[in-house]
Amino acid sequence: HGRLLWLLSLPHRLRKNHTTMNFQQLRSVREAVRCGFNLTEVAALLYTSQPGVSRQIRELEEELGIEIFVRAGKRLTGLTPPGQAVLPIVERLLQDADNLKRAGQDYSSSHEGRLSIAATHSQARYALPHVVRDFRAMFPQVSLHLHQGSPKQVAEMLLSGEADIGVATEALSHYDALVTLPCYRWTHSIVVPPGHPLLDLQEPVTLQQLQAFPIITYELGYTGRSHIDEAFAREGLKPEVVLSAMDADVIKTYVELGMGVGIVASIAVDPERDRHLRMLDARHLFEVNVTRLGVRRGTWLRGYAYSFIATFAPTLTREAVERAVRDVPSPE
Repeated sequence: HGRLLWLLSLPHRLRKNHTTMNFQQLRSVREAVRCGFNLTEVAALLYTSQPGVSRQIRELEEELGIEIFVRAGKRLTGLTPPGQAVLPIVERLLQDADNLKRAGQDYSSSHEGRLSIAATHSQARYALPHVVRDFRAMFPQVSLHLHQGSPKQVAEMLLSGEADIGVATEALSHYDALVTLPCYRWTHSIVVPPGHPLLDLQEPVTLQQLQAFPIITYELGYTGRSHIDEAFAREGLKPEVVLSAMDADVIKTYVELGMGVGIVASIAVDPERDRHLRMLDARHLFEVNVTRLGVRRGTWLRGYAYSFIATFAPTLTREAVERAVRDVPSPE
């Protein structure tokens, strides 16, 4: 209740103090939190000095009449209760400033700019190449940057503003600050060397038969691994996972060496490229997976970003994405 009253009084405080608040002060506060209160890192990120960062934070605190950070000597160690209340406002102000800049650029140079995509290895390796090629043909003057990481890292890059668009199967939908939209559904495949006993079966492979062999598959949190574990657990089975990796190419390499049976995303299977391996359909064993595209809630996307999204998932039209990003309900 006390925090709410303080927030309601904030506009009056700003008018009373004739604030000269600037965006550098706001950035100093935001980055101090993101960098774990390490002002040396903040200074490097903002291309300034550590004393300069400290001064910006102090000046903002003086204008607002509060202490935003808990201190131990000269070190910042955490956020005060008022600081916890102020931080979301700081984030919104900086996001709105960025949106304003993007909106101006969209009208002044609609076919020029930068687009940053964050994706997991599987998406970057198997789902995005043709999309990137087609996008570059449409927008040759847009600088395209592709970042790879775990689903959690993809989400964090979106939240920090490092990436404009994120693509992953797991984790993205767990963040309230992100808008995630389904792009396509896919299943898993079983990968074995030629002559493997599973190839002699007359009926589709069962989980009981599969668990008789060492398993090579994805790391926890990657590419539908949760659905693999859940399927075995429902049957009371505990497969021997002898090796886990972040991408299908590594998994297939160790299958070729005879270390075990691989379970990979079907999109990662290419009969021509993987001619030294054999594939078995596993859609009857594991739940269908949904790859999602994520953007930060409330963000302004440049026009060419909507073109990239539609190239990747034709059902995600600009109207559909704008409605989701701006929280506009769909018409009944």
